Amino acid sequence: MKFLPIIFIFFFTAGNAQQIQPDTSFSVYSTYLKEKKKRPYISIAQPLTKGNFKTKRNITYANTPTGNLSLDVVYPKNPRHQLPAVLFVFGGGWRSGNRSQNIPLAQKMAQNGYVAITTDYRLSTHAQFPAAVFDLKNTIRWIKANAKKFNIDTNKITITGFSAGGQLAALVGTTNHDPQFEKEKINEHSSTVQAVIDVDGVLAFDHPESSEVSTDPNRKSVAAIWLGAELRDNPDLWHNASALNHANQYTVPMLFINSSTPRFHAGRDDLIAKVKPFGIYTEVHTLPDTPHPFWLFNPWFEQVSSLMINFLDGQFKNQAAVQLK
Repeated sequence: MKFLPIIFIFFFTAGNAQQIQPDTSFSVYSTYLKEKKKRPYISIAQPLTKGNFKTKRNITYANTPTGNLSLDVVYPKNPRHQLPAVLFVFGGGWRSGNRSQNIPLAQKMAQNGYVAITTDYRLSTHAQFPAAVFDLKNTIRWIKANAKKFNIDTNKITITGFSAGGQLAALVGTTNHDPQFEKEKINEHSSTVQAVIDVDGVLAFDHPESSEVSTDPNRKSVAAIWLGAELRDNPDLWHNASALNHANQYTVPMLFINSSTPRFHAGRDDLIAKVKPFGIYTEVHTLPDTPHPFWLFNPWFEQVSSLMINFLDGQFKNQAAVQLK
């Protein structure tokens, strides 16, 4: 993912934390205006004003040197039993975006019997890799610590991400129990997940299909900014941030939903081939003639939500769930 960054950063003291104003170079509305020029028929997928769900907003789940991290929980009304949970990770080039982008999809999940969580994580304006991975694993720990409150089945947790968030979701889902990513813990609960949904997020940075290396010698790519080094200077770092290079016999089932732009699923086919001998379930859907951020807009929103629900039902409602404790 490559955006021309416009960053305004202000520093002030709040207790011992240094607060940084968010980067707004990526937003749903600005992306809509850009994509509408090519596809005048699109519209922004809007949140529901009411439905068979409840919402708890702005729950702080972690404190970091750059400020508090928060999440929202959207959950079905009057659940009769424990429910699977879906954690949503927003996109924006690892430097922009916010958790509200995923509220419409989170509401869809809650309408269909899932507890949906949209979460903050530290962006590259706040901290470089692997801080965001620590944050997402801490969100999972928070989910497990609060499972009773929201009737969550802690053996049925999926992490879902979009673009940069998809890259992060895949990395989290391929590093269950990996000690190098088990740091800065907020509690002692496990950070394991049982499934991954990656929507147009790259699986490998150091890959022939990837275009995360900047072709402009005077400008760093958003990946290099987040990773803290160019590929030529630290290839091991780029390798380690790639889900492809962590996939193994312990990888969980994965759903890939992709746009018609190949570079946004770099390494996907190699990852699928890598886990296939172990009998790990994978599923791929490529939506024709779609822009990269298709999930944010109609006419694709309903299709994306249906693909997610069908995958989740298959993993958690129609068959025994994967048990990772």
